[in-house]
Amino acid sequence: MGKNPLSVTALTKYIKYKFDNDRHLKDVLVEGEISNFKRNVRGHFYFTLKDNKTSISAIMFSYKARSVQFRPEDGMNIIVRGYVSVFEVAGSYQIYVETIEKTGLGNLYQAYLQLKKDLDKKGYFDDAHKLPLPKYPKQIAVLTSGTGAAVRDIIHIINRRYPLVKILVYPTTVQGEYAVGEIVANLTSAQENGNNDLIILGRGGGSIEDLWAFNEEKVADAIYACKVPIISAVGHETDFTISDFVADRRAPTPSGAAEIAVPDQFNLLKDVSNNKERLRESLKRLLKDRKRRVSYAMERYALKDPLRLIQPLEQKLDHFTKRLSSLHPKERLKRQTERLESLGKQLERAYQRNIELSATKLDHMKEALKFNNPMRLLDEGYTLTRKKGRIIKSIDSVEKGDRLQMQFKDGTLNVEVLDKEDKQ
Repeated sequence: MGKNPLSVTALTKYIKYKFDNDRHLKDVLVEGEISNFKRNVRGHFYFTLKDNKTSISAIMFSYKARSVQFRPEDGMNIIVRGYVSVFEVAGSYQIYVETIEKTGLGNLYQAYLQLKKDLDKKGYFDDAHKLPLPKYPKQIAVLTSGTGAAVRDIIHIINRRYPLVKILVYPTTVQGEYAVGEIVANLTSAQENGNNDLIILGRGGGSIEDLWAFNEEKVADAIYACKVPIISAVGHETDFTISDFVADRRAPTPSGAAEIAVPDQFNLLKDVSNNKERLRESLKRLLKDRKRRVSYAMERYALKDPLRLIQPLEQKLDHFTKRLSSLHPKERLKRQTERLESLGKQLERAYQRNIELSATKLDHMKEALKFNNPMRLLDEGYTLTRKKGRIIKSIDSVEKGDRLQMQFKDGTLNVEVLDKEDKQ
């Protein structure tokens, strides 16, 4: 070939030498917009400085970063002073920042704020427009990248918390030039599927450029028009997009959206257990009340001695008989006799009606007594315990060594008390 080949290291060192010895690159002022800003555990600033056409990587070491009087953020316009050199390990050039001055907001962030202001005026963020989330969803549509960590986290958490729900994933491009169109199209498809009663729209974290599809007006319009409740879960907890404000609910992360979307099955089982206990106590109170009412009914005057209802009528009959016997004229005697016969018939009918009514009431009471007969409980597995023929109602009535009779539905056991324990 004529020339000896260089190693990658040698070539990189030569390029670095050229950068380091170019006086124009030793002290430069560069204006641009911050993107993908990160501060690592050692305090170094890593970010991209960009304009509308190109970008350059930048680093500011912690001993320089400590002098910065504000917190750099994505979308912020700044002027940096520093030098340009090559990072040999990666073979890439970058600007090593000495100072940072803030000049204003970047173009993307300004566009974000303007759209947010416009949509707020149009009522897109009003609570009155937001739909309530279903308490127990049957099918959830998940709109996110079909291969990212976000969809795996969402599916895993939903299946762990509420395995009854069906999950329908709509693989969606969430960044780049096709993202907006796919998001809008999949929102329409998810809404048209009548089985979907909840939608989760989201993606993992990234720079403002990565999340920008969720700041587009077309996506905001689609979310606002959707008739199915939407949870927006875009980026990390500190990231806010237009989609978050328009959606019916915002989640800090995709995992958070999964937790908001469905109830926890363990809490539901606990609620069922508590309701079962309350129902049992309610039935006990109802049974006690019914027993009290039956007891009260049995003490009523009419049931204890129904013949007493007739006694006033018999006394009245005796009175009329005495009056008839004291009248001498035959006609008056005849009329009084006829009247007496009529009254007798009325009395007989009244007597018969009272007897029938009392008999009917007695039958009803018998049925009620039969229904509430404590002996019926023996069929349910309960027992009646007696001591010397008397029913035991409290452990205080029993002593060690006592002989007891336990009555079951199909027989009786004779037992001896070996020991006893009270509630305490």
